[in-house]
Amino acid sequence: MVKPVVAFKDFDRIDLCVGTVRAVENIEGSDKLYRLTVDLGTEYGTKTIIAGVKPWYGKEEISGKQFIFAANLEPRKLMGEVSQGMIVAAESDGKAVLLPVPDGVHDGAVLR
Repeated sequence: MVKPVVAFKDFDRIDLCVGTVRAVENIEGSDKLYRLTVDLGTEYGTKTIIAGVKPWYGKEEISGKQFIFAANLEPRKLMGEVSQGMIVAAESDGKAVLLPVPDGVHDGAVLR
């Protein structure tokens, strides 16, 4: 499904940046969600992000790795947990695919 066109000024308000997953925890009662502790660099610091990638990724596959995050989203409650951002993933054949970040990119680097 294609979504409606969004004005550039609206899209430009979202900070997409690189962060390192420092911890991955299960959320009690959920088969889909992990609680991620993510280092988003000096501007955003460390945030808790709830991510629905558990069906496709084990903890060890994402812990310590860098991914792209929406860092300035309004906090949202999921299964009683507060998420302070969102991990960016592609959907391919019904699966969430996390996009790797090339070596040498520092936490907090903003996508332009």
